[in-house]
Amino acid sequence: MLSTYAARVRSSAATSVENQTDLLPHRFKVFRECRMAITKMKSQQTQLCSSLFVGLTVVLLLAGCAAPGAEAYRLGVGRADCTGPPVEIGFMGYGEFSQRGQGIHLRQYARAFIFEDEGGSRVVFVSADAGMMGHAVKRDVLGLLKARYGTLYRFENVVLSGSHSHSVPSGFLMSYLYDIASLGFVPQNFDALVEGIALAIVRAHESVRAGRLFLSETTVQEANINRSPSAYENNPRAEREYYRDYTDKRLVQLRLVDADGGLRGAINWFAVHPTSMNKTNRYVSSDNVGYASVLLELDRNGVKVPGRGEFVGAFASTNLGDASPNIMGPKCEKTGLPCDMLTSSCPQGAGACIASGPGKDMFESTKIIGTRLYDAASRLLSASGGREVTGPIKFAHQFIDMTQMKVPYVDPSTGKLETVEGCYPAMGYSFGAGTTDGPGAFDFRQATLTDSSFWNTARDILAEPTPEDKQCQAPKPILIASGRAKFGYEAQPKIVPTQILLIGDFAIAAVPAEFTTMSGRRLRAAVRQASLDSTGEEVAVVIAGLSNMYTSYVATPEEYAIQRYEGASTLYGPHTLTIYLEQFRKLMHAIRQGETLDAGPVPPVEDDKQITLSTGVVFDGHPFGWYFGDCKLQPRDTPYQRGETVRVMFIAGNPRNNLMHEKTYFTVERLLSDFEETNSVDHHDGRRDEWEVIATDANWETKFKWHRRSTLFAYSDIELEWDITDQIEPGTYRIQHFGYWRYILGGTFPYNGTTRNFYVT
Repeated sequence: MLSTYAARVRSSAATSVENQTDLLPHRFKVFRECRMAITKMKSQQTQLCSSLFVGLTVVLLLAGCAAPGAEAYRLGVGRADCTGPPVEIGFMGYGEFSQRGQGIHLRQYARAFIFEDEGGSRVVFVSADAGMMGHAVKRDVLGLLKARYGTLYRFENVVLSGSHSHSVPSGFLMSYLYDIASLGFVPQNFDALVEGIALAIVRAHESVRAGRLFLSETTVQEANINRSPSAYENNPRAEREYYRDYTDKRLVQLRLVDADGGLRGAINWFAVHPTSMNKTNRYVSSDNVGYASVLLELDRNGVKVPGRGEFVGAFASTNLGDASPNIMGPKCEKTGLPCDMLTSSCPQGAGACIASGPGKDMFESTKIIGTRLYDAASRLLSASGGREVTGPIKFAHQFIDMTQMKVPYVDPSTGKLETVEGCYPAMGYSFGAGTTDGPGAFDFRQATLTDSSFWNTARDILAEPTPEDKQCQAPKPILIASGRAKFGYEAQPKIVPTQILLIGDFAIAAVPAEFTTMSGRRLRAAVRQASLDSTGEEVAVVIAGLSNMYTSYVATPEEYAIQRYEGASTLYGPHTLTIYLEQFRKLMHAIRQGETLDAGPVPPVEDDKQITLSTGVVFDGHPFGWYFGDCKLQPRDTPYQRGETVRVMFIAGNPRNNLMHEKTYFTVERLLSDFEETNSVDHHDGRRDEWEVIATDANWETKFKWHRRSTLFAYSDIELEWDITDQIEPGTYRIQHFGYWRYILGGTFPYNGTTRNFYVT
């Protein structure tokens, strides 16, 4: 798909580079001409006009001279479909082997934003509807962009951030432990992310033009709770008292407008896990934050189908590590009674400890949380307020080996300065317990500080931690010594990326993990203070979570000591956060002082070592007497009412034969009113019917579920659902299904099918 953009991209890139080099001289030329015009006008004022007229003209000319400064940025926005294989592939997030895709509820999109200052310094921020981001994904995205733009886009000036939905396909991280739920590496999903993200950046690049930036924020209540309050409460009381809430309630919005003030895009950061869809879900879904993006884009673009329109609105991840959307809190599954707060456990026979809400089921909860985020962001956009962001664009990036890092640390209990270090990555026993958003298996409990001989024996078969590992990771009892594992390739990363984008006085700190609420607060404060210490300049800081690579969680040392899930999943020991704080201070200092940092150690390239156990599609078959696209279950004859659901079913090929990027597996279509059936003999005047697409598989009100009917003969059906909302107009409708089937001797071939017409009254 990207090849279709090649010619335009080359032209756009050449123009972009030319404009970059001319921006600064042009600005000086404008000021010089303005100054000369004012001087000439003053010398001739008695002959030309009255002194009042001259005074007003001078003011207007000066205002015109200031205009280039107000439009100093060049901005671009782009969006592209990056949906992974919707069936037969395990989802990323809950680590549940049985959670494999069976269809689509909401498609995945990558949303790209480009920022360039008048000196030509350019940065890119991408938020993708993905579980997280992988280093190899970013590497290959940059490879595609390099073929078109040379070295314009690099590791240093591009941030890729995953939204962290737990209902999207996995198998793209190239780390054994993270890809295990999908039975290893999934090339099709990896390519879908790479190509979708690259295409979003290409579209943003092509749309770059003069614009302005505004930063605003608002509070969103009833959208998140802290799922590990006992760990949070172990942070110093004085620090906790500085903040009102156990989670960040701020929604921070960066608004992009063009030179005329027209709205082009918005990035919204809010701390909440996209886990409203629980681990029983089998539909691909971008979850609550993805739904918020869909609502915002449909509204601002004035369209009915997601993925269309020029406005791009993202809800990006931030320090969401312990922030849950399940605001009704954890309850024992069978009794409805509260769980034990420290261990998130229930009495025997009471079931698992699970959090839920605010809706009656996961779909309603997703909709409620997503709508609350959308409402808050929409209000900020409508107010057109906030402060303008101005100033040069800078950036810093460095890889560091967490296992080799040594940094200073003041022990709060003794006040003594000491040197602490990073550990080889390892997961604690409480990792096995899961969270209240998705409980784990076996008999593991959160806040476990002791080990067991049984699980230690099982652990040592895979990889045995050294005595140094145990001491370094204490008080974490090690369940998985991932840093010592010998699987042919890394189980979890050791070398991680750290990065800051500074846009004027707004800093985006890109972290490769899930920072807890207090970890994020400390990091924001550290970056702000580093800027003040370096040059005395204030900055507003936002954390871009799950960026460029994934390395699980980052808890504070105090939270780590409690060893709930987040602490047990903090890979590099109790001072993981301490290392990050020191490193991000270093990045900000380098930016402020104009220093160039060395690139640091490069993460290993292990593409050729990947294990892939998920098989591709061999062939598709259909029952005798039927063909692909035949409708097995038609809409009913009697009219449907608003609030009802239309269900139809077709003979289908495997959806993995074609991911239908920028397309759809089915459409809901309405017959245009001019073509509604009449009793006239000259009905339509010989014209063909015209249908309007009012929904696709990307809309909230649609779902598709794929059913494997026969493994031996490769028969399958696709079941399509459309919920008729209150906004639907009465009229004649139909549903079309589009797909590809695979021939046993090779090749895939398109097909489609259409239902009979049905009516909504």
